[in-house]
Parts: sequence; C-alpha cells; structure tokens
Amino acid sequence: MNERQPFDLDAYVQRMTTGPCFICELVRGNPDFAHHVIHEDDETIIFLSKYPTLRGYALVCPKAHREDLAEDLTPAEYLALQAKVHRLARALKRVFDAERIYVLSLGSQQGNRHLHFHVAPLPKGVPLAQQQFQALMAENGTLHIPENEMQAMALEIGAAFAAG
Repeated sequence: MNERQPFDLDAYVQRMTTGPCFICELVRGNPDFAHHVIHEDDETIIFLSKYPTLRGYALVCPKAHREDLAEDLTPAEYLALQAKVHRLARALKRVFDAERIYVLSLGSQQGNRHLHFHVAPLPKGVPLAQQQFQALMAENGTLHIPENEMQAMALEIGAAFAAG
C-alpha cells in the first residue's frame, strides 16, 4: 500500500486559480501538464489524478473546454460523457475489486473551470469513518505512487476500459 504525503493546498489553489486550464494544456500535449492517460478519443480524455487519495482515482473530461454542465453540453453530449464515466466505473470495479465507486463533478468559475468528473474506487474494508469525503480529501494527504506504478495502473485500467 502507498503511504500518504502532505498536500500543499495553498500551492494547489494558487495554480488552479491563476494558471492555465490544466485539462486544455494536457489535451494540447504540454509536457508541463502531462498525466497518465487511461483513454483518449476525439471527444474525451480520461487520466489518473496527480493528487490521488485512492488508488485508481481518475478524471473524465470532455476535450473541448466546457465549463457548465447544464448549459455547455447538449443532452446527447452529457449522456455520451456519462457513458464513459460508467464504463470507467466498471473498469475500476474490476481492476480494484472496489466496494463502491465515487463520482463527483468539482471545480467552479473561480478555479478548475473545465468540466470534469472525478471517479474514484473505494477499496473494500475501509472503515466508515474513513470513507466518503474523508477518503477523497487531499487535505488528509495524497498517496505517493511512483511513476512506474502510475503508468502500469493507467495501462491496466485502460485495458479494462477498452474491454468494456
């Protein structure tokens, strides 16, 4: 199991409120914003979180810069995006034998404006007091997962995602 490391919330808030859109930069191929990609197609990119609180924690994003779920996506675009969230959830269940899959849409007009869904597998056996928000809060520290493990994890999840 990976150990938790302290998370610099102040530096994170500074980056997300003053820096460029990290998802758009990732899509453009900017190496400063590289992530471990699980799946990519013409409309969507799915990648592992750089600040995971659970193994397999991933983000599902439209590639086009969209900010408002209710106003920037057509019903068909929303359903297509949610189909990928669901497919990723099924892949994460298989890879991690998860008790539950958490799905959240976070961000705001103040920071991390690009629409994205957080999808995170909760391992079986985690005590209730350490589940839900507690399991997702970077303030409680993030997992230190070496790059080679992150790459292997992205490949394994990607293969499970591709298998349906």
